[in-house]
Order: sequence, then C-alpha cells, then structure tokens
Amino acid sequence: MQWNANSYTQKHAFVFHYGAGLVDVLAPQPGEVVLDLGCGSGELTQEIASRGAAVVGLDASATMLTKAQQQFPGLDFQLADATSFELPSRFDAVFSNAVLHWVPQAAAVIRQVHHHLKPGGRFVAEFGGQGNVGRIVQTLLAQLHGHGYPQAQADWWYFPTVGEYTALLEQQGFRVRLAQHYDRDTPLADPKRGLLDWIEQFGDNFFRGVQPADTAAILAATEAELRPTLFREGQWVADYKRLRIVAETRR
Repeated sequence: MQWNANSYTQKHAFVFHYGAGLVDVLAPQPGEVVLDLGCGSGELTQEIASRGAAVVGLDASATMLTKAQQQFPGLDFQLADATSFELPSRFDAVFSNAVLHWVPQAAAVIRQVHHHLKPGGRFVAEFGGQGNVGRIVQTLLAQLHGHGYPQAQADWWYFPTVGEYTALLEQQGFRVRLAQHYDRDTPLADPKRGLLDWIEQFGDNFFRGVQPADTAAILAATEAELRPTLFREGQWVADYKRLRIVAETRR
C-alpha cells in the first residue's frame, strides 16, 4: 500500500475528523504520556497534545510521517511497524484511529501495545469491523473476477467481529471495558469522484497486475453498480462499519 499524503489530507480528511470523537473517549490528561499508534499525517497526535498530554506519533509510512513533521514540527514522530515497534517509554495510554484494519497480524499488535502500557494503562482504538465497506469490496471483487482476474482478494484488510477481537485482547491480559460495532455511512469529499478517489487511496491493492484498460472498465462498472445505493443526495458515501475498543491492562 502506497500512501499519498497530500490526497489523504485533502480528499479523505473525514478519517481524522471522525477520529476527534475518539480522542474524547481517550480523554488525555495533562501529565500523561500517550502513544498515537498509526498517527498518519499527525492531526490527531496534535489534538492529543493540545489537551496537555505528552504524545509520541508512530507510523509505518515515511511519506505520512514527512507530512506530519511538516504540519506539526514540535511533536515527536517515529517510523516503526505496529507489530514490532520497541520504544523505551511505557505509556499511560495507546490510541489508534483507523489503522488496525491494515494490520492482519492482530495478536502481534495487541502484544506490543500491552508491553508498552503501564499497569492500569488504557488502549483506545477504532478501526474497520466485520462488514466494513462490504458493498464496495464485494462489487469490486465481482467486477475484477468478471474481467478475468480471479486471483483478486481483499486479504490485506482485517475486519474482525467483536468476539474475535475481544478474545485476542483478553488472551494478552487486557480487561475489555468497551467493545462496540456500529454502522457509520461516511460522506466522501468530491461529489463526482468521491468513490473513485476512495478506491484510488485505499483500494489500490485490488489492481495489482491489472491492465490499465481493464482498470478503467472495472472502475466504471463498479461506480455504475454502486450508484443506486451509495450515491445519496448528490454525494457518494462509503458503507463503513466500525469497531471501537476501550481496554486496560491490569494494575
């Protein structure tokens, strides 16, 4: 997955706009030390810092971190993978918004989070849950298969059920305080190109090995098929389903 940081901030700002509500759930306090896991372009890292906490932003994309450092030069951003990061600090909280569905190795992430939290530390996260963007995914896959690409899959995403994810948390020693799966149909920025922009930013892996002429045909057919259900009142929406988690380590 190649991230386009400028497109992300200009066309997909809904990611961090919705994430502001998750910062309210985190409720960072002055004097706390917080890890923003998968900080992207840093908007929510800055929001956490604005509430008085010391914060470290961590991301696996150098492109996104460059954007974060340009926008918020006074904050601490570090390049590392969510499954294997090692930091010298222990944190009062680990925060993660719209990231963990990109990391199928969920148990490894949870293990690292637990290791980096203080006793009684909290893990506050939201990401794609079971059925997330299901209409978009199923339509794209059907079009790819119909155009002669039967190998196409969506196996780089991880959209667990509440039961799957909470079981992993408990296996690693977390106490789960909240686990909520909910629908969140999400308006996309451009009234005309919103769906295509979304696929270009988040779904480019679908088109690995696909010929350019076929790509254009598949996108046009996908857009036509989804228009009756996902184009509403002059705007494209994505059929998001989110999983929100609040868990804590034992004291």
